[in-house]
Amino acid sequence: MKMLWSGAALSACVLGLAAGAARAEEAWKTVAEKPYVVKVRARPGSEAKDVWAEGELAASAADVQAVLRDVDAYRRWMPYVKESRILKDLPDEGQRTYTKLDLPVVSSRDYVCDVVLESKLAEDGSGVFAQRWQATPDAIPQRRGTVRLRLNEGSWRVEPRGEGKSHAVYRFSVDPAGSIPGFLARMGQKDAVEDTFRAVEKRARERAASRAKAK
Repeated sequence: MKMLWSGAALSACVLGLAAGAARAEEAWKTVAEKPYVVKVRARPGSEAKDVWAEGELAASAADVQAVLRDVDAYRRWMPYVKESRILKDLPDEGQRTYTKLDLPVVSSRDYVCDVVLESKLAEDGSGVFAQRWQATPDAIPQRRGTVRLRLNEGSWRVEPRGEGKSHAVYRFSVDPAGSIPGFLARMGQKDAVEDTFRAVEKRARERAASRAKAK
């Protein structure tokens, strides 16, 4: 069983982040080097971990940018995402988003995040796509039977690397809230991050193929 956690709206690898009490000023630990570099460290004062992942994607930066900005579509291709939508537009192309995860073994989770667009690609595909998000858990009422995540922050940074290729850096910190089985915790640091990269890459390539077919 693999867990997935997606990008500005996010996915189920949040459940792999419980790791006991964090130690202050803990150094990054590399848990994977191929196909993507994945580093983790304890987050002081919480049960969460900081995760840093980066690597090459076989998809253009423009298509990756479009996929990560299309929050409403997450529920159609991101495993475990039951609901995803933009609640409202924020200044400077920001978004307030809502995501609900329908998960095995544990109860459903949801989160509300404010997504800030820091930079976007130029029309010719050059430049850098960068966005960051932070949880705003009290922006809407909590739903009965669903655990609201209160710590959820991170960022994507995507740069072109030639035709049909890009380099992505994905960072996040999430407190999964509540009791998480040990096997889920072990999955969250490596496999789920890899699944997230592959899912974004696949969706971006599908978008490119659909565009080419329409010409």
